[in-house]
Amino acid sequence: MGEESIVAKTSLIQAIRGMNDILPDEIPVWQYLESILQALMRAYAYQEIRTPILEETALFKRSVGEITDIVEKEMYTFLDRNGDSLSLRPEGTASCMRACLEHGLVYHQVQRLWYVGPMFRHERPQKGRYRQFYQFTAECLGVAEPSIDVELILLTSRLWKHLGLSSCLEFQLNSLGLLPERENYKKVLVTYFSSRLSELDEDSQRRLKTNPLRILDSKNPEMQSCIAGAPVLSDHLGEVSQAHFHQVKTLLDKAGVAYRVNPRLVRGLDYYSHTVFEWVTTQLGAQGTVCAGGRYDSLAQQLGGMAVPGVGFSMGLERIIALLISEGLYLVSPQVDVYLLYQGGAAVEEALLLAETIHNRLPELRLLRDGSGGKLTHQFKRADKSGAVLALILGEQESRDKTITIKFLRQDKPQITLAQDKLIYFLEEQSWKIS
Repeated sequence: MGEESIVAKTSLIQAIRGMNDILPDEIPVWQYLESILQALMRAYAYQEIRTPILEETALFKRSVGEITDIVEKEMYTFLDRNGDSLSLRPEGTASCMRACLEHGLVYHQVQRLWYVGPMFRHERPQKGRYRQFYQFTAECLGVAEPSIDVELILLTSRLWKHLGLSSCLEFQLNSLGLLPERENYKKVLVTYFSSRLSELDEDSQRRLKTNPLRILDSKNPEMQSCIAGAPVLSDHLGEVSQAHFHQVKTLLDKAGVAYRVNPRLVRGLDYYSHTVFEWVTTQLGAQGTVCAGGRYDSLAQQLGGMAVPGVGFSMGLERIIALLISEGLYLVSPQVDVYLLYQGGAAVEEALLLAETIHNRLPELRLLRDGSGGKLTHQFKRADKSGAVLALILGEQESRDKTITIKFLRQDKPQITLAQDKLIYFLEEQSWKIS
């Protein structure tokens, strides 16, 4: 009796809920957006920084705040083999500031920095809200004056114009003042909401004891009339905070940036002070915030460093991409210019070497060599599906004659056959049709 191989039937392992694969046909729009963001950063002389996705949990407890929803309910936290508490980063600003303090980048220096990468929050997945999501962030550390707040706002405004999204977005602005002013305001809020306790949902009743500012950010439609009647923070700001906010608004007016002061605009992270802002849209349902930011002058001290003023913004790439697609502002373009087909034993090696010659001579040309060979009819289907403009055919006859047959896939022109040593010249002449 021969040996039998028994393979246990197992279920297919799938991605974790709320953590999505970005497939090859989706990648071009990501690359398009990221290339525009990087070009914008170069224009404003911001430099890239990269930090780990894992940090000590204490970093986020100190910066984001122990009684925020993020730390209490949303962080992915675990003990490593040494018993140290580590967390996947729920946002990037704390890591960026930690790195700058650790490496001495902010002492008597100004740093304009940017980064992009995945963040992690254990939230209920829904459209526009994921457990792993990609954020692009720009930060300026070391400048206290309001003009840098406005520089970052103008930077985002320029991005929307470049992407064609300006008409889809509203810019909202507020001031959170200084920490002592917020602490006094929280007492006023607690008194107000305590008098209307029956109108608060369970989550807001919990926040009343921990973080009453966050009640203002509730999306519960049944609570909006109660929230609308709440005292506003602007009535409790001191002269310094009022002057900072006034200067921000004055500069925005002079720069021609339209804004709406939203007295209910608060941020979910404890380190913010003075200016806070959001770009919001009605095109994405409940997840309408596309970009959010503000000033965080006390963050460095919360992390054990000297006082370092800072301001920045973060934007969710998934939401911007969804907006681009919903508005028809990104059209998928072919990723291949020329498709190389081959058939016959000798042609395999020749096609590989010919492809390398083309890559050497025309490095910008997007050439795809068919990877499986097989029937030419099947290869032609793959060539057509790739979006290529030209098909290069290397069959047995061409292999013997040292020629190449060229088929025009997007033009009504007869195919031609050239000597292989004339191919590069031909492709150079055709480049205006390929680009």
